[in-house]
Amino acid sequence: MWHIHQRHTPRQSDLRRYWKVMSLSERFEQVIAAVLGVIIAVVILLALWELIRLVIDTLLLQHQNVLAHSVFQKLFGSILTLLIAMEFQHSIIKVIERREHIIQTKIVVLIALLALARKFIILDTNSTSPTMILALSFGVLVLGSVYWLIEQRDATRRHQEADSKVIRTESPSESRAGESPSVGHRSDSD
Repeated sequence: MWHIHQRHTPRQSDLRRYWKVMSLSERFEQVIAAVLGVIIAVVILLALWELIRLVIDTLLLQHQNVLAHSVFQKLFGSILTLLIAMEFQHSIIKVIERREHIIQTKIVVLIALLALARKFIILDTNSTSPTMILALSFGVLVLGSVYWLIEQRDATRRHQEADSKVIRTESPSESRAGESPSVGHRSDSD
């Protein structure tokens, strides 16, 4: 959200401007991403409607306790379904705005982690085998490790880019020209 206030021109104009120079495959990707964005927007609206209906039905009409395990499972399962769909939508918007490429490994891993978290929330421990719980736990561990590794790689890249910007803006001649002679150095007037 931090970048929203930094936008000076709408991203739609970027797409219109670049449309003429895009290859056929890039145009195809943009059209597919736009259609997929609309489909996921419909899914988000339907998931939101189901969540609202579930909250009204469960809490207001049936007066069930939110902390009851089955109610908690239903509500937070629906909330996480909505969050997963919104994360898909966000990644597709990045593609449409041409800020990201189609395949974003970090987002895919994040969505998989959200899906596993949802699975753990809605999991019925009485009917689930210990092997399944162990396999799901291992999946979370592996995906969490992959996400951490990707984040570390991205942080290293950001740090290297920041260092290279500092080096490019500060050339050796500029840094010496702005320095005043120090006590131990000879000046031209000596």
